[in-house]
Amino acid sequence: MTLSFELLATAGDARLGRIDTAHGPIRTPAFMPVGTAATVKAMRPEDVRATGADILLGNTYHLMLRPTAELIARHGGLHKFMNWPGPILTDSGGFQVMSLAGLRKMTEEGVRFRSHIDGSYHMLTPERSIEIQYLLDATITMAFDECTPYPATQSQAAESMRLSMRWARRSKDAFIERKGYGVFGIVQGSVFPDLRRESAEALREIGFPGYAIGGLAVGEGQAQMFETLDFTTHHLPTDKPRYLMGVGRPADIAGAVARGVDMFDCVMPTRSGRTAQAFTRTGELNLRNARFADDPAPLDAGCACPACTGYSRAYLRHLVKAEEILGMMLLTWHNLQFYQDLMAALRAAIAGGDNLAGDPEAVLRRLLPAATA
Repeated sequence: MTLSFELLATAGDARLGRIDTAHGPIRTPAFMPVGTAATVKAMRPEDVRATGADILLGNTYHLMLRPTAELIARHGGLHKFMNWPGPILTDSGGFQVMSLAGLRKMTEEGVRFRSHIDGSYHMLTPERSIEIQYLLDATITMAFDECTPYPATQSQAAESMRLSMRWARRSKDAFIERKGYGVFGIVQGSVFPDLRRESAEALREIGFPGYAIGGLAVGEGQAQMFETLDFTTHHLPTDKPRYLMGVGRPADIAGAVARGVDMFDCVMPTRSGRTAQAFTRTGELNLRNARFADDPAPLDAGCACPACTGYSRAYLRHLVKAEEILGMMLLTWHNLQFYQDLMAALRAAIAGGDNLAGDPEAVLRRLLPAATA
């Protein structure tokens, strides 16, 4: 028995659900903070949990190179190694390997590549990717695929997608079934409706406990991403979770939830926190801006995170300008809290039958209204 998904409520195409796993439940819609190298940068695991996160994302490519999946397995798996007892989803490594333009060679078997760390050669195949994720003890394993570049011609996208579908079958065959664990297939096909349909149908025939949508948020723009989701999600099973990979900004998430997506991940809240950017109920703020130098107000009066309840914008800007580590920590915590507050608001809206269709920016303003100090 693999992990299970329960659909609890719908509002239009938006879905409220729960994924039960070997490492605990995941409330959906869910946002997964990115812990690429077995850590969410600038955060302790218990503080990530305090924001409301149920699940983290780790990365096969980075962990296979350093410290290696075998070492992590000897230390009891990724959950124990990084002190995160909850669910973990691991990216297959395909996206990172494909991005090594000049350092990799792809064949039907897999991808041979050179490490960006020391130049050593490695071979990543569907079977090896699944094996690494097994060694990591990933709760949710991702099938090995090629992330189709954008833009691509229809023939290029078709060739890439069909290779990914052959790799998806090999990934499923290599996956070791365990109670509360699962492997997700990944829909490809760029922005072409017929290819997305063909990919979704191929994955449904193989049979997965969850389905990801890959190859988006790679330069096509929000409007085309939403259009692609509109004709993709309707080809996916209604009784399985749907995961949009690498997305995104709050408005992207709100719009995708309205189109039936259940799971998300993105480096944006953590990366922005390390570069003085904050997501707030009044919009995005750049703490390097001089207008905050003497501002006594909290970062976001509607937020209950430590950055907002204990410090002023003036102090946070001082930390940023002085390049103090505490500034990165507090802004990262705040951004992760903002994203989890958004997911909680989306779940509450769906439970209440709120129609989330329409302008996603307007949806954000309604669900997370600005507050005054």
